[in-house]
Amino acid sequence: MSRKDTREKMESQSSRSIIKEIMAEYADLTGLSPAGEKPHRYLWTDAFAVCNFLELYHQTGDENYRQLASHLVDQVHHVLGRHRDNDPRTGWISGLDEQNGEVHPTAGGLRIGKGMNERRPDDPYDERLEWDRDGQYYHYLTKWMHALNQVARATGDSAYTRWAIELAKSAHARFTYVPSFGDQKRMYWKMSIDLSHPLVSSMGQHDPLDGFITYLQLQATAAKYSEKSPMLDLSAEITDMAKICKGKSWATDDPLGIGELLSSAYKLAQLIINEGVEQVDLLDVLLDSSLMGLQTYERRNSLKLPADYRLAFRELGLSIGLHAIEKLPGLIEHTPRDFKMKKRLHSRTEGLMRYAPLSDIIETYWLDPANRQGSSWTGHRDINMIMLATSLAPDGYLSL
Repeated sequence: MSRKDTREKMESQSSRSIIKEIMAEYADLTGLSPAGEKPHRYLWTDAFAVCNFLELYHQTGDENYRQLASHLVDQVHHVLGRHRDNDPRTGWISGLDEQNGEVHPTAGGLRIGKGMNERRPDDPYDERLEWDRDGQYYHYLTKWMHALNQVARATGDSAYTRWAIELAKSAHARFTYVPSFGDQKRMYWKMSIDLSHPLVSSMGQHDPLDGFITYLQLQATAAKYSEKSPMLDLSAEITDMAKICKGKSWATDDPLGIGELLSSAYKLAQLIINEGVEQVDLLDVLLDSSLMGLQTYERRNSLKLPADYRLAFRELGLSIGLHAIEKLPGLIEHTPRDFKMKKRLHSRTEGLMRYAPLSDIIETYWLDPANRQGSSWTGHRDINMIMLATSLAPDGYLSL
């Protein structure tokens, strides 16, 4: 073994040890393992955590990690798929009875898991408080669809795909609407716990894109099953979401938003190359939009700021996306598609690769215990630690 190979092996083992520690701490703190009487579940964080457990299972072969992923899915469904303890309503938020709710736990969507109950219809809107109130976010639901799909791909259990598609159908039906001033559908950003009314009517910039790519991913998985059912068909939703995406701008200077664009580009590239999805033009747009965002973000020089002026999970989201771009050239190289497409994608990827070192800068900074003492880290501890673990071992989240 060469000196370089030895160094890389040692770095990999060190990284794996850190990830194991993070995930064990997360499992304990949130009541996953050992199972707590009142586990604390938060949909975004838990979606990434499922992927992290699957990646640890892939790296180690330890069945306990795959079981933790399955237990986490079950716990999320039984906590966030049901009404809050401080809500006069009880049972599944879908309104299904206990027996049917167990079979279809995602039929009514899933709560965010915020600390405060949702705003009542007669309560005045308070933008600051709304960030702390419960409800449903579409972009959190797509993250959970992705996590379920990753479990389905890892286990071969079609129940996870069915739950993901049922969630996609429910969310699409309730979050999309035709405004009174036009005929092009739009999306609500935040809905009530029972999906009966919007809490924030504006549309998230990347929500339609998240939905479109996630639907394509779920459809590709469902197509491999021998049982063909209309309930597993997302063709109508895919067509709908493509129309909502039409003419939209994806460029952003938010680090988490850029990271998600890069991650989405890599997922889409896998669907194009491995599943035959015809969306090369969209891939071009995502890569170009990501480059624009990175150029703007670099000029802001925010990575030079002290820890208290930074949000780790947003920076780590960018780091995850940069790891996705590092993987893209190898993926492109193995495509049987035409040479012109390869050349075009390689050219775009080269422009993005010069920003790849930012991931090391971000990870090194947040791995330093001194930078994890302030309120910017401790105030968002669970999501920060999970996003750090994902950045250190991103394949569980990125690779389909």
